[in-house]
Amino acid sequence: MGVANRLDLTLRLVQGATGRVSVSELAQRLGVSEMTVRRDLDALEKQGLVRRVHGGAVAGRAREEGGGFDARESWQAATKDRLGAAVAALVEPGTRVLLDAGTTTVHVAEHLAERGPLTVAALSLQAAARLADRPGIELLVVGGRSRPGERSLVGPLALRTVESLAFDLFVMSIGGVHAAHGWSEFSLDDAAVKQAGLGQATRVVAVADATKLGVRAFSQVAPLGAVHTFVTDAAAADPATHPGGPQTLDALREAGVETLLV
Repeated sequence: MGVANRLDLTLRLVQGATGRVSVSELAQRLGVSEMTVRRDLDALEKQGLVRRVHGGAVAGRAREEGGGFDARESWQAATKDRLGAAVAALVEPGTRVLLDAGTTTVHVAEHLAERGPLTVAALSLQAAARLADRPGIELLVVGGRSRPGERSLVGPLALRTVESLAFDLFVMSIGGVHAAHGWSEFSLDDAAVKQAGLGQATRVVAVADATKLGVRAFSQVAPLGAVHTFVTDAAAADPATHPGGPQTLDALREAGVETLLV
């Protein structure tokens, strides 16, 4: 296991616990020495993601919904880049893509740049910056208000732009996916833009890291069956790190959603 992926898993184990996680427990779960675990926890603490306590660690900063884009950009970066590559691999040249906002879809944008020719309408300033001036990419920046801290493009102008276009594919990020409550978002504005995107695309691929499984966010976006394919990381199937993961994956499959674990 590479360092970045080990840090990702360490963070998940700490975030998923109800209280303190001991160094010895982490070492056993990860198959590394306690010295390595202590070093990794120190690195995560410097980022504000965990808090060291005697003999272990507890969760630090709140999950992604509690921080803006800059606070979350490096969180699980290795996993999100793997997800981005997997989503981009599903996109055929010549496709008209609506690309959602979010830290994971920025990684999708990086890999889409290699899949041209494509027409990509970006719903975030960060994704647009990754795609600007890339050979083979016709970039459209969806108009609208830039949501502070996120730079996602929302509001009436963004909605009118999305509703005036037709897409072959909508790559949708998501704040939560729940077996009983479907796809949901923490922001009403972001939820509204996603709903518009769902209505304008022939095919929908949702992408999120495994921490989003079993989560019910504030604003419902759509039922599970509104999405054709869901791409997440393999840890979603591990009840030890994600108790809500297996149940959510089963519900997605029952709803006819193709699930890809990478």
